[in-house]
Amino acid sequence: MRRKNFVRSSWPRLLLWSHALGVAGFYLVNWWRTRPGKNDRVRILSARDIRAISPLISYVVPARDEERGIRRCVESLLGQDYPNFEVIVVNDDSSDQTGVILRDIQTQHPHGRLLRVVEVHDLPSGWAGKPHAMHEGARVARGEWLVFSDADTCHAPQALRSAFERAQEEGVDLFSMGADQELETFWEKALIPIAYMGIGMLYPPRQVNDPTSPVAIAAGQFMLIRRSVYESIGGYAAPRLRATVLDDLDLSRVVKGQGYRVCFLDGRGLVSVRMYHNFKEVWHGWLKNAYLGNRGGFAFFLAQLFGLFNIAIAPFLLPLLLLARWRSPRKREIVGATVLEMGALLSYRFWLNRMLDLPRRYALTHPLGAAVFEGILGRSAWQVLSGKGVAWRGRTYHSVSEAAHKK
Repeated sequence: MRRKNFVRSSWPRLLLWSHALGVAGFYLVNWWRTRPGKNDRVRILSARDIRAISPLISYVVPARDEERGIRRCVESLLGQDYPNFEVIVVNDDSSDQTGVILRDIQTQHPHGRLLRVVEVHDLPSGWAGKPHAMHEGARVARGEWLVFSDADTCHAPQALRSAFERAQEEGVDLFSMGADQELETFWEKALIPIAYMGIGMLYPPRQVNDPTSPVAIAAGQFMLIRRSVYESIGGYAAPRLRATVLDDLDLSRVVKGQGYRVCFLDGRGLVSVRMYHNFKEVWHGWLKNAYLGNRGGFAFFLAQLFGLFNIAIAPFLLPLLLLARWRSPRKREIVGATVLEMGALLSYRFWLNRMLDLPRRYALTHPLGAAVFEGILGRSAWQVLSGKGVAWRGRTYHSVSEAAHKK
Protein backbone atom coordinates (compact mmCIF):
# COMPACT_ATOMS: atom_id res chain seq x y z
CA MET A 1 0.00 0.00 0.00
CA ARG A 2 2.81 2.38 0.90
CA ARG A 3 4.51 1.69 -2.44
CA LYS A 4 1.27 2.43 -4.34
CA ASN A 5 0.92 5.74 -2.53
CA PHE A 6 4.52 6.58 -3.36
CA VAL A 7 3.98 5.83 -7.06
CA ARG A 8 0.78 7.85 -7.12
CA SER A 9 2.48 10.82 -5.48
CA SER A 10 5.54 10.62 -7.73
CA TRP A 11 3.80 10.62 -11.11
CA PRO A 12 2.56 14.24 -10.93
CA ARG A 13 6.03 15.41 -9.89
CA LEU A 14 7.65 13.44 -12.71
CA LEU A 15 5.25 14.90 -15.29
CA LEU A 16 5.68 18.43 -13.92
CA TRP A 17 9.48 18.41 -14.00
CA SER A 18 9.69 16.48 -17.27
CA HIS A 19 7.55 19.16 -18.88
CA ALA A 20 9.53 21.99 -17.30
CA LEU A 21 12.89 20.57 -18.37
CA GLY A 22 11.55 19.78 -21.85
CA VAL A 23 10.29 23.32 -22.39
CA ALA A 24 13.46 24.92 -21.06
CA GLY A 25 15.58 22.54 -23.14
CA PHE A 26 13.64 23.31 -26.31
CA TYR A 27 14.16 27.06 -26.07
CA LEU A 28 17.81 26.71 -25.11
CA VAL A 29 18.54 24.34 -28.00
CA ASN A 30 16.52 26.36 -30.50
CA TRP A 31 18.33 29.54 -29.51
CA TRP A 32 21.71 27.83 -29.81
CA ARG A 33 20.85 26.39 -33.23
CA THR A 34 19.54 29.62 -34.75
CA ARG A 35 21.53 32.48 -33.21
CA PRO A 36 23.79 34.09 -35.84
CA GLY A 37 27.51 33.83 -35.21
CA LYS A 38 29.85 36.74 -35.84
CA ASN A 39 30.45 35.53 -39.41
CA ASP A 40 26.83 34.61 -40.15
CA ARG A 41 25.76 38.13 -41.07
CA VAL A 42 26.54 39.66 -44.45
CA ARG A 43 28.86 42.63 -44.08
CA ILE A 44 27.59 45.82 -45.69
CA LEU A 45 30.35 46.93 -48.06
CA SER A 46 31.35 50.50 -48.77
CA ALA A 47 31.84 51.99 -52.24
CA ARG A 48 35.59 51.40 -52.19
CA ASP A 49 35.01 47.64 -52.00
CA ILE A 50 33.81 47.39 -55.61
CA ARG A 51 35.53 44.53 -57.44
CA ALA A 52 37.60 45.19 -60.54
CA ILE A 53 35.75 42.36 -62.31
CA SER A 54 31.97 42.54 -61.99
CA PRO A 55 30.05 39.99 -64.07
CA LEU A 56 26.57 40.84 -65.27
CA ILE A 57 23.93 39.90 -62.70
CA SER A 58 20.23 39.68 -63.55
CA TYR A 59 17.49 40.37 -61.04
CA VAL A 60 14.34 38.38 -61.78
CA VAL A 61 11.18 39.50 -59.97
CA PRO A 62 7.82 37.73 -60.46
CA ALA A 63 4.89 40.11 -59.93
CA ARG A 64 1.19 39.25 -59.81
CA ASP A 65 -1.11 42.01 -58.56
CA GLU A 66 1.71 43.78 -56.72
CA GLU A 67 0.64 47.41 -57.16
CA ARG A 68 0.99 47.97 -53.43
CA GLY A 69 4.76 47.57 -53.31
CA ILE A 70 6.14 47.09 -56.82
CA ARG A 71 7.38 50.67 -57.23
CA ARG A 72 9.35 50.60 -54.01
CA CYS A 73 10.86 47.23 -54.90
CA VAL A 74 11.89 48.01 -58.48
CA GLU A 75 13.24 51.47 -57.68
CA SER A 76 15.38 49.98 -54.90
CA LEU A 77 16.75 47.46 -57.40
CA LEU A 78 17.50 50.14 -59.97
CA GLY A 79 19.38 52.02 -57.25
CA GLN A 80 22.00 49.31 -56.69
CA ASP A 81 25.60 50.52 -56.64
CA TYR A 82 26.86 47.31 -58.24
CA PRO A 83 28.26 48.38 -61.64
CA ASN A 84 26.85 45.69 -63.94
CA PHE A 85 23.27 44.47 -63.55
CA GLU A 86 19.82 44.35 -65.13
CA VAL A 87 16.32 44.09 -63.66
CA ILE A 88 13.68 41.83 -65.20
CA VAL A 89 10.15 41.99 -63.82
CA VAL A 90 7.66 39.37 -64.97
CA ASN A 91 4.14 40.80 -64.93
CA ASP A 92 2.21 37.59 -64.32
CA ASP A 93 -1.27 38.37 -65.68
CA SER A 94 -1.87 41.12 -63.11
CA SER A 95 -5.37 42.56 -62.91
CA ASP A 96 -4.37 45.70 -61.01
CA GLN A 97 -2.04 48.62 -61.83
CA THR A 98 1.19 46.61 -61.67
CA GLY A 99 1.83 46.88 -65.42
CA VAL A 100 1.05 50.61 -65.50
CA ILE A 101 3.48 51.28 -62.66
CA LEU A 102 6.23 49.26 -64.34
CA ARG A 103 5.84 51.17 -67.62
CA ASP A 104 5.97 54.43 -65.72
CA ILE A 105 9.23 53.41 -64.03
CA GLN A 106 10.72 52.48 -67.40
CA THR A 107 10.05 55.95 -68.82
CA GLN A 108 10.45 58.16 -65.76
CA HIS A 109 13.17 56.61 -63.61
CA PRO A 110 16.78 57.79 -64.28
CA HIS A 111 17.86 54.14 -64.63
CA GLY A 112 14.68 52.92 -66.32
CA ARG A 113 16.70 51.59 -69.25
CA LEU A 114 17.96 48.81 -66.95
CA LEU A 115 14.41 47.55 -66.43
CA ARG A 116 12.85 44.98 -68.72
CA VAL A 117 9.22 43.92 -68.30
CA VAL A 118 8.10 40.48 -69.46
CA GLU A 119 4.34 40.04 -69.88
CA VAL A 120 2.84 36.62 -69.10
CA HIS A 121 -0.86 35.96 -69.70
CA ASP A 122 -1.26 32.19 -69.83
CA LEU A 123 -0.27 29.55 -67.28
CA PRO A 124 0.63 26.24 -68.93
CA SER A 125 -0.79 23.03 -67.53
CA GLY A 126 1.35 21.44 -64.83
CA TRP A 127 2.88 24.72 -63.67
CA ALA A 128 2.35 26.86 -60.58
CA GLY A 129 2.20 30.57 -61.31
CA LYS A 130 5.30 31.85 -59.52
CA PRO A 131 7.82 29.26 -60.77
CA HIS A 132 6.48 29.77 -64.29
CA ALA A 133 7.00 33.53 -64.01
CA MET A 134 10.52 33.00 -62.68
CA HIS A 135 11.22 30.57 -65.49
CA GLU A 136 10.09 33.14 -68.07
CA GLY A 137 12.25 35.83 -66.48
CA ALA A 138 15.31 33.59 -66.37
CA ARG A 139 14.84 32.73 -70.06
CA VAL A 140 15.45 36.33 -71.15
CA ALA A 141 18.06 37.16 -68.49
CA ARG A 142 21.59 37.73 -69.79
CA GLY A 143 23.54 37.57 -66.53
CA GLU A 144 26.17 35.07 -65.43
CA TRP A 145 24.37 35.10 -62.08
CA LEU A 146 20.64 35.35 -61.37
CA VAL A 147 18.98 36.93 -58.35
CA PHE A 148 15.40 35.83 -57.72
CA SER A 149 13.60 38.29 -55.48
CA ASP A 150 10.03 38.97 -54.39
CA ALA A 151 8.03 42.04 -55.35
CA ASP A 152 7.32 42.98 -51.73
CA THR A 153 11.00 43.57 -50.89
CA CYS A 154 13.18 46.65 -50.62
CA HIS A 155 16.93 46.45 -51.25
CA ALA A 156 19.61 48.73 -49.83
CA PRO A 157 21.96 50.19 -52.50
CA GLN A 158 24.79 47.93 -51.28
CA ALA A 159 22.70 44.73 -51.22
CA LEU A 160 23.77 43.17 -54.52
CA ARG A 161 27.43 44.07 -54.17
CA SER A 162 27.65 42.89 -50.57
CA ALA A 163 25.89 39.60 -51.33
CA PHE A 164 27.94 38.87 -54.43
CA GLU A 165 31.21 39.54 -52.59
CA ARG A 166 30.23 37.21 -49.76
CA ALA A 167 29.10 34.51 -52.20
CA GLN A 168 32.52 34.68 -53.85
CA GLU A 169 34.26 34.43 -50.49
CA GLU A 170 32.21 31.38 -49.53
CA GLY A 171 32.57 29.76 -52.96
CA VAL A 172 28.89 28.83 -53.06
CA ASP A 173 26.49 28.17 -55.90
CA LEU A 174 23.26 29.36 -54.26
CA PHE A 175 23.51 32.25 -51.83
CA SER A 176 20.48 33.48 -49.92
CA MET A 177 19.91 36.13 -47.26
CA GLY A 178 17.28 36.44 -44.57
CA ALA A 179 15.60 39.86 -44.64
CA ASP A 180 14.41 42.42 -42.13
CA GLN A 181 10.72 41.79 -41.47
CA GLU A 182 8.59 44.94 -41.58
CA LEU A 183 5.90 44.15 -39.03
CA GLU A 184 3.33 46.90 -38.62
CA THR A 185 0.05 45.39 -37.42
CA PHE A 186 -0.69 43.51 -34.20
CA TRP A 187 -1.23 40.17 -35.96
CA GLU A 188 2.03 40.40 -37.88
CA LYS A 189 3.87 41.02 -34.61
CA ALA A 190 2.05 38.17 -32.88
CA LEU A 191 2.31 35.51 -35.60
CA ILE A 192 5.57 36.02 -37.50
CA PRO A 193 7.77 35.26 -34.44
CA ILE A 194 6.02 31.89 -34.08
CA ALA A 195 6.73 31.18 -37.74
CA TYR A 196 10.38 32.14 -37.26
CA MET A 197 10.64 29.85 -34.23
CA GLY A 198 9.36 26.94 -36.31
CA ILE A 199 11.65 27.67 -39.25
CA GLY A 200 14.63 27.85 -36.91
CA MET A 201 13.72 24.47 -35.45
CA LEU A 202 13.28 22.80 -38.84
CA TYR A 203 16.07 24.50 -40.79
CA PRO A 204 18.99 25.54 -38.55
CA PRO A 205 21.30 27.80 -40.60
CA ARG A 206 24.43 25.91 -39.54
CA GLN A 207 23.04 22.70 -41.01
CA VAL A 208 21.91 24.51 -44.15
CA ASN A 209 25.45 25.84 -44.63
CA ASP A 210 27.06 22.46 -43.90
CA PRO A 211 27.79 20.68 -47.23
CA THR A 212 27.54 17.30 -45.48
CA SER A 213 24.01 17.95 -44.20
CA PRO A 214 20.96 17.37 -46.42
CA VAL A 215 19.08 20.26 -44.77
CA ALA A 216 18.51 23.13 -47.20
CA ILE A 217 16.50 26.32 -47.31
CA ALA A 218 16.58 29.70 -49.06
CA ALA A 219 14.65 32.94 -48.61
CA GLY A 220 12.64 34.04 -51.63
CA GLN A 221 13.46 37.66 -50.84
CA PHE A 222 17.02 37.16 -52.15
CA MET A 223 18.39 34.08 -53.93
CA LEU A 224 21.64 34.55 -55.86
CA ILE A 225 22.47 31.54 -58.04
CA ARG A 226 25.07 30.81 -60.68
CA ARG A 227 23.37 30.66 -64.04
CA SER A 228 25.34 27.54 -64.98
CA VAL A 229 24.04 25.79 -61.85
CA TYR A 230 20.49 26.98 -62.47
CA GLU A 231 20.59 25.55 -65.98
CA SER A 232 22.28 22.31 -64.93
CA ILE A 233 19.40 21.45 -62.57
CA GLY A 234 16.86 22.28 -65.28
CA GLY A 235 15.81 25.59 -63.73
CA TYR A 236 12.22 26.06 -62.67
CA ALA A 237 11.19 23.89 -65.62
CA ALA A 238 12.54 20.85 -63.72
CA PRO A 239 9.70 18.43 -62.80
CA ARG A 240 10.09 18.99 -59.08
CA LEU A 241 10.12 22.78 -59.36
CA ARG A 242 7.58 23.73 -61.99
CA ALA A 243 4.54 23.01 -59.79
CA THR A 244 5.89 23.97 -56.37
CA VAL A 245 4.26 26.60 -54.18
CA LEU A 246 7.51 26.73 -52.16
CA ASP A 247 9.83 27.96 -54.88
CA ASP A 248 12.62 29.05 -52.55
CA LEU A 249 12.71 25.97 -50.32
CA ASP A 250 12.51 23.51 -53.19
CA LEU A 251 15.12 25.32 -55.27
CA SER A 252 17.58 25.02 -52.39
CA ARG A 253 16.72 21.33 -51.91
CA VAL A 254 17.31 20.53 -55.56
CA VAL A 255 20.54 22.54 -55.75
CA LYS A 256 22.01 20.99 -52.61
CA GLY A 257 20.69 17.55 -53.47
CA GLN A 258 22.69 17.61 -56.71
CA GLY A 259 25.94 18.34 -54.88
CA TYR A 260 26.15 22.12 -55.19
CA ARG A 261 26.92 24.41 -52.27
CA VAL A 262 24.18 26.39 -50.56
CA CYS A 263 24.69 29.24 -48.10
CA PHE A 264 22.04 31.05 -46.06
CA LEU A 265 23.11 34.10 -44.02
CA ASP A 266 21.62 37.01 -42.11
CA GLY A 267 20.94 39.87 -44.54
CA ARG A 268 19.39 42.39 -42.15
CA GLY A 269 20.30 45.91 -43.17
CA LEU A 270 20.49 44.89 -46.83
CA VAL A 271 17.03 43.53 -47.67
CA SER A 272 13.68 44.18 -46.01
CA VAL A 273 10.24 42.78 -46.73
CA ARG A 274 6.61 43.50 -45.91
CA MET A 275 5.08 40.12 -46.56
CA TYR A 276 1.62 40.65 -45.11
CA HIS A 277 -0.57 43.56 -44.04
CA ASN A 278 -3.33 42.00 -41.93
CA PHE A 279 -4.52 38.81 -40.24
CA LYS A 280 -6.17 37.40 -43.36
CA GLU A 281 -2.99 37.73 -45.41
CA VAL A 282 -0.86 36.11 -42.69
CA TRP A 283 -3.36 33.26 -42.38
CA HIS A 284 -3.53 32.51 -46.10
CA GLY A 285 0.19 33.12 -46.66
CA TRP A 286 1.29 30.55 -44.10
CA LEU A 287 -1.60 28.22 -44.95
CA LYS A 288 0.07 27.42 -48.27
CA ASN A 289 3.48 26.87 -46.63
CA ALA A 290 2.84 25.23 -43.28
CA TYR A 291 2.30 21.60 -44.26
CA LEU A 292 4.27 21.41 -47.51
CA GLY A 293 7.26 23.18 -45.94
CA ASN A 294 7.64 20.66 -43.13
CA ARG A 295 10.32 18.03 -42.82
CA GLY A 296 9.96 14.51 -41.47
CA GLY A 297 6.62 13.35 -42.84
CA PHE A 298 3.12 13.21 -41.39
CA ALA A 299 4.08 11.60 -38.06
CA PHE A 300 6.56 14.38 -37.34
CA PHE A 301 3.93 16.92 -38.36
CA LEU A 302 1.53 15.51 -35.75
CA ALA A 303 4.33 15.69 -33.18
CA GLN A 304 4.74 19.37 -34.01
CA LEU A 305 1.05 20.04 -33.42
CA PHE A 306 1.31 18.40 -30.00
CA GLY A 307 4.67 19.97 -29.26
CA LEU A 308 3.67 23.53 -30.14
CA PHE A 309 0.92 23.42 -27.54
CA ASN A 310 3.28 22.08 -24.91
CA ILE A 311 6.14 24.51 -25.45
CA ALA A 312 4.21 27.70 -26.27
CA ILE A 313 0.78 27.52 -24.62
CA ALA A 314 1.05 25.16 -21.64
CA PRO A 315 3.75 27.24 -19.84
CA PHE A 316 1.25 30.10 -19.56
CA LEU A 317 -1.24 27.72 -17.90
CA LEU A 318 1.14 26.84 -15.05
CA PRO A 319 0.34 30.02 -13.09
CA LEU A 320 -3.31 28.90 -13.12
CA LEU A 321 -2.24 25.54 -11.72
CA LEU A 322 -0.27 27.40 -9.07
CA LEU A 323 -3.34 29.38 -8.03
CA ALA A 324 -5.43 26.22 -7.90
CA ARG A 325 -2.85 24.44 -5.73
CA TRP A 326 -1.79 27.43 -3.65
CA ARG A 327 -2.33 25.58 -0.38
CA SER A 328 -0.75 22.36 -1.63
CA PRO A 329 2.52 21.18 -0.08
CA ARG A 330 3.85 21.02 -3.67
CA LYS A 331 3.37 24.72 -4.18
CA ARG A 332 7.12 25.34 -4.16
CA GLU A 333 7.69 22.74 -6.85
CA ILE A 334 5.02 24.30 -9.06
CA VAL A 335 6.62 27.71 -8.51
CA GLY A 336 10.02 26.29 -9.46
CA ALA A 337 8.69 24.64 -12.61
CA THR A 338 6.85 27.82 -13.59
CA VAL A 339 9.96 29.94 -13.16
CA LEU A 340 12.05 27.48 -15.17
CA GLU A 341 9.58 27.27 -18.08
CA MET A 342 8.63 30.94 -18.23
CA GLY A 343 12.21 32.07 -17.71
CA ALA A 344 13.43 30.04 -20.69
CA LEU A 345 10.45 30.99 -22.86
CA LEU A 346 10.63 34.72 -22.16
CA SER A 347 14.42 34.81 -22.54
CA TYR A 348 14.09 33.23 -25.97
CA ARG A 349 11.27 35.55 -26.99
CA PHE A 350 13.11 38.66 -25.81
CA TRP A 351 16.04 37.59 -28.00
CA LEU A 352 13.78 36.80 -30.96
CA ASN A 353 11.90 40.08 -30.54
CA ARG A 354 15.22 41.92 -30.65
CA MET A 355 16.13 40.10 -33.87
CA LEU A 356 12.77 41.13 -35.38
CA ASP A 357 12.91 44.64 -33.92
CA LEU A 358 9.79 44.11 -31.83
CA PRO A 359 8.99 45.54 -28.37
CA ARG A 360 9.59 43.08 -25.54
CA ARG A 361 5.93 43.19 -24.51
CA TYR A 362 5.01 41.15 -27.58
CA ALA A 363 6.50 38.13 -25.84
CA LEU A 364 3.16 37.97 -24.01
CA THR A 365 1.44 37.22 -27.34
CA HIS A 366 3.38 33.96 -27.56
CA PRO A 367 0.48 31.65 -26.57
CA LEU A 368 -1.99 33.55 -28.78
CA GLY A 369 0.30 33.33 -31.79
CA ALA A 370 0.90 29.64 -31.12
CA ALA A 371 -2.83 28.95 -30.83
CA VAL A 372 -3.49 30.60 -34.20
CA PHE A 373 -0.62 28.65 -35.75
CA GLU A 374 -2.12 25.43 -34.44
CA GLY A 375 -5.11 26.32 -36.58
CA ILE A 376 -2.93 27.18 -39.57
CA LEU A 377 -1.00 23.91 -39.31
CA GLY A 378 -4.12 21.80 -38.99
CA ARG A 379 -5.97 23.58 -41.79
CA SER A 380 -2.94 23.44 -44.09
CA ALA A 381 -2.55 19.69 -43.60
CA TRP A 382 -6.26 19.10 -44.20
CA GLN A 383 -6.30 21.12 -47.43
CA VAL A 384 -3.36 19.24 -48.87
CA LEU A 385 -4.25 15.73 -47.69
CA SER A 386 -7.93 16.05 -48.60
CA GLY A 387 -7.08 17.16 -52.13
CA LYS A 388 -8.88 20.47 -51.71
CA GLY A 389 -5.68 22.24 -52.71
CA VAL A 390 -3.77 25.36 -51.73
CA ALA A 391 -5.15 28.72 -52.89
CA TRP A 392 -2.84 31.65 -53.55
CA ARG A 393 -3.04 34.80 -55.68
CA GLY A 394 -6.32 33.80 -57.28
CA ARG A 395 -5.11 30.32 -58.27
CA THR A 396 -5.64 26.95 -56.61
CA TYR A 397 -2.99 24.22 -56.63
CA HIS A 398 -4.01 20.63 -56.01
CA SER A 399 -2.20 17.29 -55.74
CA VAL A 400 0.52 18.26 -58.20
CA SER A 401 2.03 20.56 -55.58
CA GLU A 402 1.87 17.86 -52.96
CA ALA A 403 3.50 15.35 -55.27
CA ALA A 404 6.35 17.75 -55.90
CA HIS A 405 7.22 17.55 -52.23
CA LYS A 406 7.14 13.82 -51.78
CA LYS A 407 10.58 12.39 -51.35
